[in-house]
Amino acid sequence: MIYVRHARAMARERVDTGTPFEKVAGFSRAIRVGRTVHVAGTTATDQEGRVLAKGNAAEQTRIVIQRIERALKEVGGSLEDIVRTRMYVVNENDCYRVMKSHGVAFKEILPASTLVVVRSLVDPEMLVEIEAIAVISRNS
Repeated sequence: MIYVRHARAMARERVDTGTPFEKVAGFSRAIRVGRTVHVAGTTATDQEGRVLAKGNAAEQTRIVIQRIERALKEVGGSLEDIVRTRMYVVNENDCYRVMKSHGVAFKEILPASTLVVVRSLVDPEMLVEIEAIAVISRNS
């Protein structure tokens, strides 16, 4: 076997939104390497980390998707570039509402998607968390 070592690693573009969770846990909201963007698990929180739309999983999902869209825009992407989502929901009874909100945003895009019911998220008022992978097809 022949191994080729590249002198230079591919550049990484980071999106940091300044929320407290990013600093504490040491992560970026999104990372773009080449045309691929990985968006970290995203919840419906404001800049200070306060949960929005408490008790409303459908609205939290809508807010999360907006936050993911903003992160993608910062690195030259859009929702249309998403090829994969993973949804984590804490209440089994909210699954349909979360799926419906996801469906509104992605009805034409149709990414591969997974929904998992989990015991809890970082804050008990967080009802849904979504992560995404996008492949930017345009040169940017």
